[in-house]
Amino acid sequence: MGITIGIIAVAAILLIWAVSGYNGLVSKRNLMKEGWSGIDVSLKKRYDLIPNLVETVKGYAAHEKQTLEQVTRYRAASMNAASPHDKMQAEAGLTRALGSLFAVAENYPDLKASANFTALQAELADIESNLESARRYYNGTVRENNNLVEKFPTNIIAGMFGFRSGEFFEIDNPAHRETPNVSFS
Repeated sequence: MGITIGIIAVAAILLIWAVSGYNGLVSKRNLMKEGWSGIDVSLKKRYDLIPNLVETVKGYAAHEKQTLEQVTRYRAASMNAASPHDKMQAEAGLTRALGSLFAVAENYPDLKASANFTALQAELADIESNLESARRYYNGTVRENNNLVEKFPTNIIAGMFGFRSGEFFEIDNPAHRETPNVSFS
């Protein structure tokens, strides 16, 4: 009788551990999805702002067609990226293209003085700040998820139920780590 109770107690403890581990993995995966959603919301705002910015610059700098087309092309690539990895790659290009766009704007004093352009720059700066926070939060959730997926003993449950490590939102190319020269003055 004592052995049976011992076996039942061990089985109950293992079941509680397995359920707790599974629920922890689900929670971390959902937090990671929530973090990615926060990035997506900020990127959507950024995508919506870019056509207005391009049109404003186009009015003042019509012969800067290549830079404007590059911003538009990277915006489309980023919007259409299916996976977080593809979106990260496209976002790196878009950030560089926006830096080039603001560098072009430096050559046009009337554009820099335009109230519309100044308002768009301020809105973009706010969106970029929100994106930075969203990326930081997302990467924190990826770290927590990956810890559970990779550490023993929850890695056993993760493997059994197909939980996977998340991908950090980071810059792969060291040249992309350089801050673009964006001047609002």
